[in-house]
Amino acid sequence: MGLTKYHTEVRILYADTDAMGIVWHGNYVRFFEFGRTEALREIGFPYDKFETRGLMMPLYNVTVDYKRPARFEDVLDIASWPRRLGASKITIGYEVTDKATGVLVVSGETTHAIVNSMMKPVNVRKVYPEFAERMLSLAEFGE
Repeated sequence: MGLTKYHTEVRILYADTDAMGIVWHGNYVRFFEFGRTEALREIGFPYDKFETRGLMMPLYNVTVDYKRPARFEDVLDIASWPRRLGASKITIGYEVTDKATGVLVVSGETTHAIVNSMMKPVNVRKVYPEFAERMLSLAEFGE
């Protein structure tokens, strides 16, 4: 079985661009969040399921590899997928492509700590085993 990537579209707003008319670099992190949120919802684990268990996933690390600029009115496809799940961290991969051309705009990943309401790391396999099992079944790489 191949890797499943979850797809979300975003149309670039004028407010997303800088004085050069291209998407401001920091907005890609926001697009990653949009893709991740929608992917987790599609997988069956929207963020509110975490919050009702007293869990949070703050950003621990982000990498963005810029390939080509996107501009106002471009429609981008955000592919998101679980890459790795550790005891108290999850890494999500991303590929953002121009929907019209299929050209890769940016790629990257975010790593999130899995913590309780006191911001203390928790072992997700113990506190949310159904989430851990599902993410491990979808993850690109093992721990």
